[in-house]
Order: sequence, then C-alpha cells, then structure tokens
Amino acid sequence: MHPELLNYYEAIELASTDMLAAARAGHWDEVVKLEGACVLLISQLKHAAQQPAEASIAEQAVAREAAQLKSRIMQRILVNDAEIRHLAEPWLQELGDTLAGRRQTLH
Repeated sequence: MHPELLNYYEAIELASTDMLAAARAGHWDEVVKLEGACVLLISQLKHAAQQPAEASIAEQAVAREAAQLKSRIMQRILVNDAEIRHLAEPWLQELGDTLAGRRQTLH
C-alpha cells in the first residue's frame, strides 16, 4: 500500500468519528451529511489506489508500516460504524413507524 493513501484512510476515520459524535447527540441530519462525505472519500481512495506505484526497498518498509497503521485505522472505523448503527436503530425504527403510520392514513 502506498503511504500517501493513508491520508484518505485518516480522513475517512475523522469523518467516521464526527459521524459517531453526531449520532450520539441525535443529530441524524449531520450523520447523513457526513456519510455522504465518507462515500466521496471512499470513492477517491479507490481511484487513488488504482494508480500504479513503484517502490524502492526503503519505500516498501514505509509501506509495511503504513499497512499496519491502515489496519488500526480500519479497526477504529469499524468500531465507530458499529456504534453508529447501534445508536441509529431506535431512530430508524421510529422513522419506519412514522412512515408506516402515514401510509395507513393515506389509504
């Protein structure tokens, strides 16, 4: 993995952390906005990862360290995502109930 790609992972982690803070505060519109930012960052990461990169021996050592850091970042993102999903469950249930109630009154 090219070390420059870490910038994308770090930006995704930051957005994930911000999403979690917004979810904890019940600011679901902000969660949705930040989710859009994550989708864009992930798209940019995928594009950047497709670019060929030749590395020297020294760069390969840095790349191994970067891969370990990437792994730790990904684990934190997954923990944040799991908590966001847990916090969103009641909100999504309420939204579903509201929509179901509206559908019933329309028929």
